[in-house]
Amino acid sequence: MHRVKMVKLMLILFTGMALPQLVAAQQRLTLKDALTYALQNNARVRKSKLDIEGGRYKVQEVRAQALPQITGTSGLTYNPIIGQQVVDFGGQLQTLKFGQKWNSNAGVQLSQQLFNQQVFTGLQAARSSEEYYNLTSQLTEEQIIELVANNYYQVLVNRQQLNVIDTNIKNVRVVEKIISNQYKNGLARKIDVDRISVNLTNLTTQREQVINAIIQLENQLKFAMGMPVSNPIELPYTELTEVSQLPVFTDSVNLANRTEIKLLDNQDKLLSLQRKAYVAEYYPTLSLSGNYTYSSQSNGFDFLSSNASSIGFGSSAVGLTLRVPIFNGFLTRSKIRQADVEIKKAQEDRKESTNSLNLAYENAKIQLRNNLNTINAQKKNVELAQEIYKSTQNNYNNGLASLTDLLDTENSLTSSQNSYTQALLNYKIAEIQLIKSNGNIKSLVK
Repeated sequence: MHRVKMVKLMLILFTGMALPQLVAAQQRLTLKDALTYALQNNARVRKSKLDIEGGRYKVQEVRAQALPQITGTSGLTYNPIIGQQVVDFGGQLQTLKFGQKWNSNAGVQLSQQLFNQQVFTGLQAARSSEEYYNLTSQLTEEQIIELVANNYYQVLVNRQQLNVIDTNIKNVRVVEKIISNQYKNGLARKIDVDRISVNLTNLTTQREQVINAIIQLENQLKFAMGMPVSNPIELPYTELTEVSQLPVFTDSVNLANRTEIKLLDNQDKLLSLQRKAYVAEYYPTLSLSGNYTYSSQSNGFDFLSSNASSIGFGSSAVGLTLRVPIFNGFLTRSKIRQADVEIKKAQEDRKESTNSLNLAYENAKIQLRNNLNTINAQKKNVELAQEIYKSTQNNYNNGLASLTDLLDTENSLTSSQNSYTQALLNYKIAEIQLIKSNGNIKSLVK
């Protein structure tokens, strides 16, 4: 008995120690917490940050073309048989050897672009490319914020629907108990017991389906956040608040704040610089070059040394090279015309994107108005359905209403409650679109 008590005591202590750890493992996430976590851990966001870092290195790569290029060389040659030349000395032919068996040399070469319009234009394009990666990273963050916020509210709505089903199951169990007692006393029919049992089974099945949907939606949310899907999370219901009035609308949206427009501006700049780079192929180029070489020759192996048995000497040169393009078969002209086509296509993209962004803003305003009207209507509908259900339930208990009437009013109550929560979800999604249209979607994180 003493050992049994000790085992029980140890189990109680272990449970008391483990329980706080289990509770702490479940992470409570507000919308702001979820968005902050996503901006730090989402794979797409992290890769966009790496693109920014890679863009800086690309700028350095292009800049290197405008910097001096210095190359060191060295060589060692062994001549087993030294070449000879025949020389005429006053009518007598003689052979002379030129060189030594061992030849060694070492030198350094320098080249510097003095004028190359293509390189200078490439530097401008590299800086614009760095700006492009920054804007792309910002757009990725905005897209992740939108995705996580939408998933977040979908989880909340499904949890609300689960609460509705749990409440309905609780009410049906009360009716089931009443009917079972009436059936035992001969005051109810067997078909009534079966109908309420079928209804309860259907609600239980719906509950399981909603729970599975919640798990899947939570996994999607955690994946979008960059969180391991095995981590348990808890979302506060207060995040899905009631809506009483519309936000302030403007007649038109300021697209200058949109990252998409900034990206189009950057794209126009890059295309213009690309055309300038092609035009620069018509320009002459001027470069400076210089070199210094030290050579040594000897009959024995003696690398770069000068003594009685070897000869060493140095040489150097400095020069300018001017390259003037004359004709390349209209290659450059074709490139320029292709660049003109890309610029015109970018102009069409800008028109379409601008119209699409304006469309999204106008649709968001319409959806907000419609959803607010739906929310107000469904809220009143839920209150009315609750009154009808209570009245019908009271009448049924007093034998003044049939079971069919009770089940119909219960279905109407469930439908109105789900419609209300769905209207809240639709409003929140439209609200996110409106904030995004104004270029302020990052305000959700603040």
